[in-house]
Amino acid sequence: MSELPFYLLAFVVVLGVLIAVHEFGHYLAARYCGVRVLRFSLGFGRTLWQRRLGKDGTEWAVSIFPLGGYVKIAGMVDESMDVEQMKLPPQPWEFRSKPAWQRLIIMVGGVTVNLILGFLIYIGVLFTWGRDYLPLEGAIYGLHPSALLKEEGLRDGDRIV
Repeated sequence: MSELPFYLLAFVVVLGVLIAVHEFGHYLAARYCGVRVLRFSLGFGRTLWQRRLGKDGTEWAVSIFPLGGYVKIAGMVDESMDVEQMKLPPQPWEFRSKPAWQRLIIMVGGVTVNLILGFLIYIGVLFTWGRDYLPLEGAIYGLHPSALLKEEGLRDGDRIV
């Protein structure tokens, strides 16, 4: 039971990294397409930390429940249903004024970055541990053959010379 806090902390950290990378994918795609990002938040609920950073004035925040996050993009109808903003004509820096292909890039930006992260993690694991190879000289206790190899005549402890 004493390992439970460690596992909970590890779960929150790993989930936080996945969420941060995912939301950062949306952020990067929006900025690449010239769309303003109003808020980048990790977590939900009461805000623990927030700052307005950069030339574009994006508000960066960390909230109390680390089970999600969001990127509030200018001109995008979202859960807040910012109806006042939608009454105004579309501005060139808003999501709704961009062509469909750019809106698609922004929408799939998070998933794409998560896919790239998965590949990088897999490459890192293979690079660090690689594929195990045991030279014949290292098999000093002999083989432990599978059922198929036993049918072919190999036995436990056999050594290949």
